[in-house]
This record gives sequence, C-alpha cells and structure tokens, in this order.
Amino acid sequence: MANADPLELEKFSLLAHKWWDPNSEFKPLHDINPLRLDYIDRHSPLAGKTVLDVGCGGGILSEGMAGLHANVTGIDLAEKSLQVAKLHLLESGKQVDYRKVAVEELAIEQPGHYDVVTCMEMLEHVPDPSSVIGACAKLVKPGGWVFFSTLNRNPKSYLFAVIGAEYILKLLPRGTHDYAKFIKPSELAQSCRQTGLSLDNIIGMSYNPLTQTYSLGSNTDVNYMIACRKD
Repeated sequence: MANADPLELEKFSLLAHKWWDPNSEFKPLHDINPLRLDYIDRHSPLAGKTVLDVGCGGGILSEGMAGLHANVTGIDLAEKSLQVAKLHLLESGKQVDYRKVAVEELAIEQPGHYDVVTCMEMLEHVPDPSSVIGACAKLVKPGGWVFFSTLNRNPKSYLFAVIGAEYILKLLPRGTHDYAKFIKPSELAQSCRQTGLSLDNIIGMSYNPLTQTYSLGSNTDVNYMIACRKD
C-alpha cells in the first residue's frame, strides 16, 4: 500500500457503483474504450495472449480485452471497484481474474509472466509513477508489450483536462485530477527506458465537445498513450 494515495482510493470507491453506467462520471472511459482496445490489439493482437490490466477499476478495459479472447488478469487496490468488476462478470459472461494486489507485489510474484501489460489513467494517481512503470516492465515477458496512458503536463492540458473537463463540460467529477501529477511524454519515455522498455509508438487522444466524440491522432498535448516493447 506504500505506493497508493488513500484519498485517491477513497475517491474511486465512492463512485464504484457507477462504473458500468455509460452515462455516469465514467462515461469518458466507456467512450474511449473502443479506441484503446483497437490501439492495443493493432500492436499486439490480443487473442490467446496473457494480459495484465494494472489499475483495472471496475473492469471496462479488462472485459474489453477478454472479449477479444485474451486471458486477462485485472488488479487494483480499490476493493469496492473490484467487487463491481467481479459482479459485472455475472452479467457479461466474460472471463477475467480480478485480484486486490499492488503491481509492485505482483512483479515479485510473477516476473516475466505476461505477454501484454496495460496501465491506463493510473500513473497520474499514484505517489511514485516510476515504481509502477518498473513493476510493469518486470511483469512483461521479453519481447512483450506494455501500454500506458496518462495526461501531459502543460497549460493546455490544465485548461482542457481540469478546467474544461471537470468544471465547464462536467465530463468528470471535480478533483478527479491533480495537475501537478501530470506527466510529460518525455518524462514517461525516460522512465520506460530506465526499466528496459523501448518506446515503439506514441499517440494522442482528443475530445471534440461539439460532436462529443474522441479520436486518436498526433496531438499529444492533453491525453496520450504509448506502446513499449520489453528489450
């Protein structure tokens, strides 16, 4: 529990019952899930792969990857979110192994075990992102893939991700993000290299408030994803 913010865990626990409501505070995650799934699957076809979803929350991405015939394990430290994730399996019929365990602890237990490791929208919520990145690198097999998504740190991202998303458009609850914890792509790439991961691709994610749709492209000013390979 050392690399976890109790206030962050409590924040998501209070919203846990809304994880699978596509019109709730988690609507953005539902909307971007197809984009993430396609991005991951294009780099490393998921069918038959052993996959770990770090910071899985209520299981939106985990179930999506299971739906593409991956063998998925989802881990999180928010007990209520995991309970919701497990309950939703009864409705969806998907197969996901959910565990309450820190990624650093699992890295000691299962080094080099996974073909693919995903860690989406988590790094900006933990005290030590580099510790999470290092654990993800240990968990993936040589030649395997690790995917991260997070928020860039610049005035535009503050305007769009905090002021715009939380206060104006109200896409997210106020206080969802702490701008000081946002991570520049150069910083994330450096942390990955230090753990033996090679950056293969970086892509931005943008939101159009007029059409209320998300898209992937070259603009990494606010939200972005990276794909890495284990050396």
